Amino acid sequence: MNNSNNKISKNVLIVSAPSGGGKSTIVGHLLKSFNIFDFSVSATSRAPRGSEVNGKEYFFLTQDEFKRRALNGDFVEYEEVYPGLFYGTLKSEVERIWGNNKVILFDIDVMGGMNLKKLYGEKSLSLFIAPPSLETLRERLIKRGTDTPEAIEKRVAKAEKEMQYSGNFDKILVNDDLQTALEEVEKIIKENF
Repeated sequence: MNNSNNKISKNVLIVSAPSGGGKSTIVGHLLKSFNIFDFSVSATSRAPRGSEVNGKEYFFLTQDEFKRRALNGDFVEYEEVYPGLFYGTLKSEVERIWGNNKVILFDIDVMGGMNLKKLYGEKSLSLFIAPPSLETLRERLIKRGTDTPEAIEKRVAKAEKEMQYSGNFDKILVNDDLQTALEEVEKIIKENF
């Protein structure tokens, strides 16, 4: 990590975006390109999609188990992202990554990203990945093929609200062209870590 001059050493990278904004693609690129990062596997009460594996993409918990663990204080942060659908960061993940002397890389929803930024402050860099437009976002969600038309419209409506919070993040990256976005995110990482 870059610890030159007056820079505070950062040990958390928070990447947030509306659903379909490209954050998982960008996070995957960062994990392959920079060995300083380790991915924080989030917990969720939703069912796995496609070929997702428990403990790799997410820790899949039942809604009751998620609520029980929240009451036990097992989470650094958590949100009810949609009614009855929870996402959160387990304290054990943070401890595991810092125990390996790595920078935690969070791929997290917008509200969770803001919560983590409040928690980790100057030790973190928060990055908001913005779609070029809501219509482009809708097209990406349709092409992804994992959601019903109703679910896509819910996600687009939520994205419209989430875009209003982009100014709460340290950096905003518009993901219009993927290759350009990847080059820009690499530059951001080299300047800040």
